[in-house]
Amino acid sequence: MNGAAPPAIAGRRGGCQQRVSGGRRSPVRPAPVPPPMAAGRRAPPEPGGGPVLLQGIFGAGATPGAASCSLVLTARELQVRRPPGSSGGSPGPDAALRLADCVGSVAFPAAAAAACFSVVCYPLRGPRWGSPARQRLERTFRVCQGPDAEGNLRIAQAWSRRIRELAVPAVPTQDGDSYGVLPRPCRALVLLNPQSGTGRALEDFQAVVQPMLAEADIATTVFITERPQHAHEKVRDEDLSQWDTLVVMAGDGLLYEVVNGLMERPDWEETMKKPLCILPGGSGNALAASINHYAGNDHVTKKKLLTNCTFILCKGLHTQMDLVSLSTASGKRLFSFLGFGWGFISDVDIDSEKYRWLGNARFTLGTLQCLAKLRVYQGRLSYLPAVPEQGSPSAPRDPHAPVTNGQAGRILPPAGTEAPGALPADSLLVPLCQPVPAHWTVVPEEEFVSIYAIYQSHLGTNLLMAPAAQLHDGCIHLFYLKAGISRVALLKIFLAMARGTHLDLNCPHLRYVPVRAFRLEPRAATGIMTVDGEVLACEPVQGQIHSRLCRILSGS
Repeated sequence: MNGAAPPAIAGRRGGCQQRVSGGRRSPVRPAPVPPPMAAGRRAPPEPGGGPVLLQGIFGAGATPGAASCSLVLTARELQVRRPPGSSGGSPGPDAALRLADCVGSVAFPAAAAAACFSVVCYPLRGPRWGSPARQRLERTFRVCQGPDAEGNLRIAQAWSRRIRELAVPAVPTQDGDSYGVLPRPCRALVLLNPQSGTGRALEDFQAVVQPMLAEADIATTVFITERPQHAHEKVRDEDLSQWDTLVVMAGDGLLYEVVNGLMERPDWEETMKKPLCILPGGSGNALAASINHYAGNDHVTKKKLLTNCTFILCKGLHTQMDLVSLSTASGKRLFSFLGFGWGFISDVDIDSEKYRWLGNARFTLGTLQCLAKLRVYQGRLSYLPAVPEQGSPSAPRDPHAPVTNGQAGRILPPAGTEAPGALPADSLLVPLCQPVPAHWTVVPEEEFVSIYAIYQSHLGTNLLMAPAAQLHDGCIHLFYLKAGISRVALLKIFLAMARGTHLDLNCPHLRYVPVRAFRLEPRAATGIMTVDGEVLACEPVQGQIHSRLCRILSGS
């Protein structure tokens, strides 16, 4: 802050000049008056926090008898100190509240003409065993500079406002305009499936999420889904201009509905700029686990994961996310944010639906059952490598080759010439009725245990399938398991996937390749196909990556 600090904020008279000792009030020696700051000059730097922006002496609590403390606000933290001259005082802070952990601050009047301001933070705290998770911490400070109630409230409001400003995440400058921050106050439409996962989504939202959002000045409108495709229809037909973000509190399947509902709107290009947010309320919660991973947090599950993801929403930092366009032989075109699968992994996902009440443990039981009846699927897999493979022919240079968008018989114009409102062209694909281009790779084996194309790091809260994946890396991470793998080797792969070390096993049956597009042509309509955990009819399908097509609350 430039210029001379206002005396009431800079702490020249101190805060509450009385404290309770032994049940009686005794005078406190006034704090030394800091020299005024010359106009245009910053205060001297403070260790660990940078230059001082505000400082003052206030009561360390909301009650009139609260002991006083000295507050120092820097760009990075709020330092809470013993006031100068107090017994046992030390030059360093007794506590420091990191503004990166702060979700909100509010000022309010108090008794006896005083005022208060509170600060709510969610610092990472680690238990003796297990991963650290965010836990709520609230501190309240009392301002009583004199009998002027309005003056005290103005001081509390100035501190609260400055804390909120500094708590806003810094928008990364790299990567163009891919990052942004939600406005404050913020309006959120929450789409919630009360039947997802173990059926506790609504209860967890009310107990965990709603109080945190209120502290962060995020107002919510909750829409409870009552049937399949309910959320799809809501976001497709609703006027969404009244909300700043769309929040999904459910499993990955509900977000899949939302994404495809948005892509059916005539104004999809504008609507897809509205940030989406995922809060884990299902069984697998793959995208929520991926977002938690990208934010640099340790692996957590259940309510710890929900708290971490809600904190990310409260901070409001969002970025772009890739989507994959999938085209089927029957003429469907779908948009996917997580992954497409056929074979063992999809079998586990769908066959374990009957154990939904077990939560994430359903996948463990489903894996064991599918191992017992291990199946082999026949088909042809082709792909366009993200990096040309050695010995493969170079891609054709003609950018005007006709392509299909997945609707039977429809040929799209060259990229960049589509009509306003048209969906993005699948410029890397040719119609499914034609052979793949010569510069694609065709896998020589045609018997598989599983094929999975994933675009996020996690396949589930406990499955780190693609550790190198990022939200907008322009890449599909393609894994396939060839027939002939033993049940023991397959089990070892899935156990290692919990730590993301499955590729370190060097299993000859497991192949991984980053690609930009792929095609799968089953020999027969057998086996389960899934997209983002939802069932697809088993038929030829192909897909390609579309970079940065939507926005997601990311935390980093």
